[in-house]
Amino acid sequence: MAITSSLIGEINTTILQVPANKRLAITTILVCNYASSNDQSNDSAFDMYITQGIGGSTSNTNKILNNVSVPAQETFTLSTERIILEENDRIIMISTDPDKLSTTVSYLEV
Repeated sequence: MAITSSLIGEINTTILQVPANKRLAITTILVCNYASSNDQSNDSAFDMYITQGIGGSTSNTNKILNNVSVPAQETFTLSTERIILEENDRIIMISTDPDKLSTTVSYLEV
């Protein structure tokens, strides 16, 4: 099993891109709101896309999570479904609050 971690920016942030000649099974995606206090003003939200191949762009057709709210000092977990990605497929996230959210993706090579 492997992991990758990243901050989620206010522009499309590539969290994971599948290397050449690889297939990956995504096992868990965590999004943490690391705000220093649990004040409601620190709540944040994110969108997540899965794009296919080189040059795939984000759109409503490949958006898999829309405006998911993550309260301050809480963590969102996506782990009930397995997602299989192929060469050059990407997981992309975006948040309007680039200073509050981080993500960790756990995956296996298949």
